[in-house]
Amino acid sequence: MCDTVVKVGPDGVLFAKNSDRDANEAQVLHWVPARTHRADSVVVCTYLTIPQVPRTHAVLLSRPFWMWGAEMGTNEHGVTIGNEAVFTDQPYADTGLTGMDLLRLALERASTAAEAVDVIVNLLEEHGQGGGCGFEKRGFTYHNSFIVADPTTAFVLETAGRLWAVEEVSSGVRSISNGLTIPGFAEEHRDQLRSRVSGCDVRSARTASLAAEAGEAADLAAVLRSHGSATWPRYDLLTGTLGMPCMHGGGLIAGSVTVAGWISELRPGGSRHWATATACPCLSLFKPVAVDTPVHLGLPPVGTFDDGALWWRQERLNRMVMSDPARLAVHLEERNEVERGWFADPPPTVDAFAEADRLLDRWTAALPVGAGHGDTRPWWMRRYWEKRSRAAGMPSVPGR
Repeated sequence: MCDTVVKVGPDGVLFAKNSDRDANEAQVLHWVPARTHRADSVVVCTYLTIPQVPRTHAVLLSRPFWMWGAEMGTNEHGVTIGNEAVFTDQPYADTGLTGMDLLRLALERASTAAEAVDVIVNLLEEHGQGGGCGFEKRGFTYHNSFIVADPTTAFVLETAGRLWAVEEVSSGVRSISNGLTIPGFAEEHRDQLRSRVSGCDVRSARTASLAAEAGEAADLAAVLRSHGSATWPRYDLLTGTLGMPCMHGGGLIAGSVTVAGWISELRPGGSRHWATATACPCLSLFKPVAVDTPVHLGLPPVGTFDDGALWWRQERLNRMVMSDPARLAVHLEERNEVERGWFADPPPTVDAFAEADRLLDRWTAALPVGAGHGDTRPWWMRRYWEKRSRAAGMPSVPGR
């Protein structure tokens, strides 16, 4: 489950997305340079192998570690895309291009948002969409919707099987979540029950309302960190935290975790981007990133704990804080101050990540031992996280 929001104004476009997936499904920032390809080249996607194009653009992706495609990303021309799982009345194919594949292919092949929409539509009609997209349950599949933006405009593209509809966003705010929204197409093809369970309408209304007040990229951080009407998550027995943009898992029948966040400021004179590269935007830093500035972030994360991987080092702090409300304010004031500077005047990406590493180590070491009254979350949330931390091999922290 995810949320993507865009705000189109006279001076450019603001874009933000949270990627919500399974709790241990680490996400990685992936830089891919521009390339030329031989006439007989192919590209191996998550499940399908398809013909390659003569030239692909440089891209920066935030992708689940095990997938070829990406949840969100941008290219050298400022084309920026986020995708959403949607549930429809059309059959789900056992194989095909995933929504994440379609997103990456569009970024690699398009120089404007309109071109990216055409790329996705043409690939969808030729190859179809399908294949398992879950980490814990690999067979979990869905159809996809997208917000496709560039420095001058944005589009909402929604699909149901090989069917599709598109809507241009020439001004104002548009938000999408896990349900079809384009008039006519949504009424005809939306799976009402699964869309309702996903909490999509509640979240998209929340992100649209918050984004309407956003004047600059920094304001979008509050959109992605929102826990709805509460400061800290409220937990539902059946759906966990699906009702809020910043998700913290749980629920007996459904649950997702925000495993990465992304913010873009797209201007005709140049675009800027910030990514968490870690889970829980409410606890993480948005770091400045650029398509033409690849950075070594340590070991690439996988689905189990590794102290050499940035995503998992942050995740250790996240899970410690989530388990004890008394730890909440230990680092947030300093986090906010550092981040304000990075939004106003972004330092080089390598410097920002180095500073983020130093801060993460210090914040983790400074967490109070035995603070508060222990884990006050409902039993089903504690069980959810205990199970996933065991599966990930998360190290125990004595006295914490």
